[in-house]
Amino acid sequence: MTGWLITGADGMLGREVTALLRRTGQPVLPLTRADLDLTSPDAVRRALRCARPAVVVNCAAWTDVDGAESAEAAARAVNGDAVRTLARACGGVRARLLHLSTDYVFAGDADTPYAEDAQPAPRTAYGRGKLAGEQAVRAELPHLGTVVRTAWLYAGHGRNFVTTAARKAAAGEGMRVVDDQHGQPTWARDVAGRLLALGRLPADRAAGVFHATAAGRTTWFGLAREVFRLTGADEELVRPMPSTELQRPAPRPAFSVLGHARWEQAGLTPPRPWRTALAEALADPPPAPTPSDSATDSAGAHRPASERGARCAR
Repeated sequence: MTGWLITGADGMLGREVTALLRRTGQPVLPLTRADLDLTSPDAVRRALRCARPAVVVNCAAWTDVDGAESAEAAARAVNGDAVRTLARACGGVRARLLHLSTDYVFAGDADTPYAEDAQPAPRTAYGRGKLAGEQAVRAELPHLGTVVRTAWLYAGHGRNFVTTAARKAAAGEGMRVVDDQHGQPTWARDVAGRLLALGRLPADRAAGVFHATAAGRTTWFGLAREVFRLTGADEELVRPMPSTELQRPAPRPAFSVLGHARWEQAGLTPPRPWRTALAEALADPPPAPTPSDSATDSAGAHRPASERGARCAR
C-alpha cells in the first residue's frame, strides 16, 4: 500500500492537496466526481481495492448549504451515507482516511473557541449531514480515521470570497458585508499542508478530530477590509451590514471560531494567524497548470488520463 487517493480532486481544497502532494514527490491519484461516484458502494469498493492507497483524503462533499434545506436526504447521501461507504472501503484495505468536515456541526452560539471534543449541535440540514459523516468515520475507523474540520475556506485564485473582494478592490467598487458572524478565514493551501502533516503521522497519533482553521478571528466585514488594505484599496469602500438582511434558507453560525489544541498534543505546530496567510495568498501568483490524472477526450467526455487512474475509476 502506497500513495494517496484524493476524492473531490477538482474542488478548491482537492486541487491544493493534489498540487502539494505532487510538489513534495508523493504518489497521488486524484479522482473527481466524474471518476468516482461516492454514492455507489460497488464503485467505491472497486476503486479502493484497485488503488490500495495508504491514505485517502475525502474532499468530496455536498457544499450547497442553502440547497440542503430543501434536499436534506440528497445532501445526507453525499455527506453522511457516502462517507460511511468510503470509511468501510478504507477499512477493507487498511487505508487511513482523512475526512474534511465543517464548523456547521456546531450551533454557532458560543463565545469561546469550540474545542475538538465540544458537543456538536448542528442547526442546519447541511450540518446534520456533515455530522453524520463525522460519526461514520469515527465508528468505522476508530484507529485509522481522522476528522478534519475547517471553515471560511478560500484560495488566492478561482471564485471565492477573497478573490471577489480583491476584484472589487482593484475596480474601486464598494461592498456591503456582514459584520455579525465571527470566524477564521483559512487558506486552502494551509489546510493542504495540515493534511500532509497528518498523513505523515503514525495513525494512532492522528486518529480523532483536528481543527484546520487559521489562528485568530474576524468577521466577514473584517476580512473584506483586510483584503482591501492589503491590495492598496480604500478600506472605507467596505461597509458593514447585519446578516438578517440576507434572509438565507439556512442560518449561518454567528460564531465559528475553532480551537487548535490537538495540533500541539500530536507534536505538530499550531496554525498560523489568518492575516499572515491572507497576505501570502494575495501575493501568490495563480498556480501553473500541473499534469493531471484527468483529461477530456476529443468528444468532450471526461476520462482519467493515467492507466492506473482509468482502471481504478471504472
